[in-house]
Amino acid sequence: MPDETQTPKPGATRGKFGKSINKTFYSLRNRNYRLYFTGQLISVTGNWLTNVALTLLVLKVTGSGFAVGLLAAFQYGPILLLTAWAGALADRADKRHLLFVTQTLEMCQSAGLAVMAFLPHPPLAGLYALAAAGGLFLAFDNPLRRSFVTEMVPPEDIPNAVVLNSVMFNIARIAGPALAGLLIVTVGFGWCFAIDAGTYLAVLYGLYIMRPSELRRHAHRPRAKGEVREGLRYIASMPSLWISFAMVAAIQMLSYNFSTTLPLFVTKALHSSPGTFTLLYSTLSLGAVVSGLIVAQRGLVQLRYIIIGAFAMGTCMLLLSSAPNIGSAVPAVFLTGASAIVFLTATTAIIQVEGKHEMHGRLLALQSVLTGAGSALGGPILGWLADARGGRAPLVLGGAVCVAAAIFGNFANRRYNRKPIIP
Repeated sequence: MPDETQTPKPGATRGKFGKSINKTFYSLRNRNYRLYFTGQLISVTGNWLTNVALTLLVLKVTGSGFAVGLLAAFQYGPILLLTAWAGALADRADKRHLLFVTQTLEMCQSAGLAVMAFLPHPPLAGLYALAAAGGLFLAFDNPLRRSFVTEMVPPEDIPNAVVLNSVMFNIARIAGPALAGLLIVTVGFGWCFAIDAGTYLAVLYGLYIMRPSELRRHAHRPRAKGEVREGLRYIASMPSLWISFAMVAAIQMLSYNFSTTLPLFVTKALHSSPGTFTLLYSTLSLGAVVSGLIVAQRGLVQLRYIIIGAFAMGTCMLLLSSAPNIGSAVPAVFLTGASAIVFLTATTAIIQVEGKHEMHGRLLALQSVLTGAGSALGGPILGWLADARGGRAPLVLGGAVCVAAAIFGNFANRRYNRKPIIP
């Protein structure tokens, strides 16, 4: 006869599951962060509407992989040029007030794209110009949004909040591309941009009703010379930071550039439609969300997970590049998204967990510079490569770069920290 004292009670299992769920989402117990999270979820979904629709619109107008890559250069070039100084501004400014400004400007940019897309023949130069304007606004908005997280939650909640931010981003990246695919084939490109413009109202309302008294602001720091150089010196002094930054530089340029590589893979290698691209992009993001929830629950933010994530991402990209059809591409792109989020969330969280709080804006801004530089420089390269060698070539190159970056990270970590990750 079974021992009843060893038989788990029904409520015990549910209680354990409930504790696990609570641990995954515990940073949402902070009211200001809940408002921010909700508004950003709505707005970032709209951002992905615009990103996907703009990429497909340029591809429709030109039919050129290089033109799609050049779009990335216009979108992210301003980030390369301005974000480091914007990060210094974020470290000494009232982030909530400045976010009202940057979010309003980005709303106007989306409205401008809507007007242009409703024209019978949208001018390519105009699309590039508005893409550059959006990059200019994003250069200031990005370090503000990312460093603002640490003001809305107590220190013990920061790792979870950072990871949930990535989860939110990838939930939006599921819904946004899927909705873009639906709208493009039913009502056209213009409505994608118009809806995106409307989503900014959710962010602005959330910022408006926040309780400033509950924000964990630090004393105002006056402007000083050499703030960016101080951030660079600080990164160089910490092996965990400069190793992760070096890996981000390589991977963002030639690997994590899916807004360029996936549509070219779909059209040039699989010979399929824009609807297939939105399906694959949503699947990529679904993998990221599933993995992100695991990371949020387990708190995988150390350097070793940056290295492991990069190696897994490279392996999965090489697998995706060999997919002969959409059926085999779907699981490969899901695994790519799942491994990529381990790499990306760990690179951001390690800054906010190990870096000094007064340096967060500059460190995140310098990381954004690497991201912007990667997209701005890598986009045209990958677009040209797809035109010259086919739609699979950028994925092969990206996968190889990820594996090489992981090997470098493991070697550097073993040399400076004496802790090998990959045997």
